[in-house]
Amino acid sequence: MLILCSDALKGYGLNRIFELAKKAKYDGIDLCMNIGQFDSWNSSYLKKLSKETGMPIHSVTAPEHLSTKEIKEVVEIAKKVGAKVVILQPPKVLDFKTAAWLKKEVPKLREKEGISIALENAPAGTFLGFLPSHSMSNTADLKDFKHISLDTARIGEKRKDIMRAYPSFKKFLVHVHLSNVFHGKKYAKPQEGILPLESFLAKLNQDKYPGAISIKVLPKHLHAGEDDLVVEELESIKKYYEKHYDKIEVTPED
Repeated sequence: MLILCSDALKGYGLNRIFELAKKAKYDGIDLCMNIGQFDSWNSSYLKKLSKETGMPIHSVTAPEHLSTKEIKEVVEIAKKVGAKVVILQPPKVLDFKTAAWLKKEVPKLREKEGISIALENAPAGTFLGFLPSHSMSNTADLKDFKHISLDTARIGEKRKDIMRAYPSFKKFLVHVHLSNVFHGKKYAKPQEGILPLESFLAKLNQDKYPGAISIKVLPKHLHAGEDDLVVEELESIKKYYEKHYDKIEVTPED
């Protein structure tokens, strides 16, 4: 399943994002909820928009620095719009309260609400020059959380080998944000950059990865503002996806 991360067309209204994704024949939307973008927090509007465009909201990606109350609100909105996955960002390194709450309460929340709540791998960055800027950011923490969303560009910016990192995550992987790193910059188109995403997509297919693949690139790479070019770029990415994942023949391993 190929879906579009709404932040890839940030600057458009949600109605235009849904329409453009539909024109490019994507399977659905990965809704990025942004503070101050009130439409992204309005479940009634989102349900109406999804119904009118025929574009399901498969997943909801929460912004950083949310309180525990706001995280619960995101989960509730995701349930109302029919999303299957909620993606959370790791807390800042000194936010011990949120980290403890995530570890203790999210498993209960998953069971109560019947929805997958995943933690995404952290971006690069340090605190005081030597500590990781986010807690719950190492492989062990992600595996302990059980449900993982993998942002491929964040793997690339840390100069890690994605094909070596993937086996550690694959058992718990429920969502993928797909993009590349080009000239040291994150969120380039998948077909342009240093990451071997062809091999990664083929491996996901071979392993029968059950989740969605969400295209998360910077709006400038899609020529945002020029609708015809946006659709062309989205279609080009879709062809790349189909070549290396959707239509590839899988050979069972011994």
